Amino acid sequence: MKKSLLLALSLTAAAYTAQAQAVQNVTKAVGPVAGPAITFEESKFDFGSVAQGAVVDHTFKFKNTGTAPLVISNIGVSCGCTTPEWTKSPVMPGKTGSITAHFNTAGKLGMQNKVLTVESNAPAGSATVSLVGEVKEASATSSATSSTRVDANGSAVAATGATKGESKKVKEKTSDAKFKAKVK
Repeated sequence: MKKSLLLALSLTAAAYTAQAQAVQNVTKAVGPVAGPAITFEESKFDFGSVAQGAVVDHTFKFKNTGTAPLVISNIGVSCGCTTPEWTKSPVMPGKTGSITAHFNTAGKLGMQNKVLTVESNAPAGSATVSLVGEVKEASATSSATSSTRVDANGSAVAATGATKGESKKVKEKTSDAKFKAKVK
């Protein structure tokens, strides 16, 4: 009885494995999608923790995996604090384009999820990408005297507005896209 049950389970597992391989082979044989198709390298960027007032910049790269030119007609944002820039010219099949999102954290605190809705001529409809992370309260002196910009790697790019004699220190942790900015 145990042997026949074990044999039945083995045959079932073998059948599922063969079916999965057949589906993979069919998917590979089909090739590119008919018409334009947008495929993002990443659909979500976690910027970690930033001080309130920082500007987070990130570029989402995409590829046209279809067979016709891809045109992005508009990008909707979930908040006026996020500004998009994108490839305006048609992206030919197999070529890449980009969408850069600028998120101004002024007036924001806590966990953030800024969604960009990408409208294009792809038959799949709109696609979304998002910036997520935490905005922490800046100290009174740093918010009054400095502004920090964060690039796609989470690195501090610029700190401006400090008065003469003030020193600035920016500690970076690019591996997890977190940083802290201090103004003395």
